[in-house]
Amino acid sequence: MKIISVNDYKELTCNTLIINLFEGEKSSIDFVNEHVINKNEFDGKFNSIYLLTTVGQFDFEKILIIGCGKRSEFNENKARRVVAKVVKQLNSLKIKKAVFDMDFGFDWVKIGVISAHIGNYSFDKYKNEKNNKVEEVCLVGVCQTDIDKAEIIANAMDEARNLANEPAAYATPQKLAEIAKNIENVETKIYDVDEIKEMKMGAFLAVGQGSVNPPKFIHVKYSPANPKKKVALIGKGICFDSGGLDLKPAASMLTMRDDMSGAACVLSVIKAVSKLDLPVEVHALVAACENMPDGKSYKPGDILTARNGKTIEVDNTDAEGRLTLADALCYASELGVDEVIDIATLTGACSVAFGAVCSGILGNDDEFVKEIIDKAFDAGEKFWLLPTFEEYKYGLKSEFADMRNTGGRQGGASSAGLFLKEFVKDVKWAHIDIAGTAYLESPMDEFPKGATGSGVRALINYLMSV
Repeated sequence: MKIISVNDYKELTCNTLIINLFEGEKSSIDFVNEHVINKNEFDGKFNSIYLLTTVGQFDFEKILIIGCGKRSEFNENKARRVVAKVVKQLNSLKIKKAVFDMDFGFDWVKIGVISAHIGNYSFDKYKNEKNNKVEEVCLVGVCQTDIDKAEIIANAMDEARNLANEPAAYATPQKLAEIAKNIENVETKIYDVDEIKEMKMGAFLAVGQGSVNPPKFIHVKYSPANPKKKVALIGKGICFDSGGLDLKPAASMLTMRDDMSGAACVLSVIKAVSKLDLPVEVHALVAACENMPDGKSYKPGDILTARNGKTIEVDNTDAEGRLTLADALCYASELGVDEVIDIATLTGACSVAFGAVCSGILGNDDEFVKEIIDKAFDAGEKFWLLPTFEEYKYGLKSEFADMRNTGGRQGGASSAGLFLKEFVKDVKWAHIDIAGTAYLESPMDEFPKGATGSGVRALINYLMSV
């Protein structure tokens, strides 16, 4: 989709105009007032839509009016939903080009661009008959430079969603490594099995040893001159999760191609960061592998040794993500960065607690975590603080090793976070659990079924604030 700026919609050759209307107010376009408002045919209630056909009496053949509700109750999150819904409506009407002349009462360029992409998105790569999509959007009276910056973020979301929607046969550890190598203006190092062994990442290696696709440890570094801060982003990279020998039920396994949504997020984020030329050094880390059942698979009862020397009793092979993250967190702690953020589809417990509405977050520095929460909300994503009481660690105790990899069913999101904390040293750290938000089983608001790109907007907005 192409998005451009225009000073006046009358300059364009286009048959569809999009405007917004607040409840109880009139439009700045007399034709709309005469044919719609004065006839009480549309009241502007939030997210309602009215299609006006002008029959050659106006500059456009069609005027699509989107209701914004009461102006006093309107906000940026509602603006996101409004723009995305309009684009979805254009797709249903098979309209390829439209002009947006919106007056929300605040700067809406970034919101408009990103939401237009969200509304226009569909993963139809493997369909012979492609879905209808808007090809060009013209925004009236906005800066093209602002549009271009917002498109970088929107494209990052699209790329993360595409990768997480891909079948596991495509999105293998090797493919993630290839994608990382093709990111421009960064340094990329891919570690193979022998190198990972030398790095003493015993927990990570164990998870991937049952797959025919060998694991890859990916390190992508963006290095601007005189960075204001250094941040490591870790994305969970389980390219397919069968559960290992503790095999998942068939229904639970169906969408497990999305278990690398964290990896898709951080790879897309660092690509966007390099294009935005942000003054922050960023390391994107992915311990990529598949968790498969095989004669070589790691087993319940095995004791693994992580990079920092801590031993882990395997209580369940389906609690594998935290094992790969453990070694990645050890590695990140050694990079001399100021902050480490990991993002992962980690626990079903988080999904049960919050559903698809928000992601869980915890960390070792309250102000740091709060800042991420605030920046996520500003970008249109909701994070909620998980408790980190010491009692949640009780279930992690092991009679045979330093700890177990599971802490029981109750409080699972918090106990998993406290497990990860054991592998963080001398650095600010935050853990984001996107198990419920990364993939939708059915459409929700502006998002269709499938991958959402969870975390992309939040992390980019946080890094832009540095």
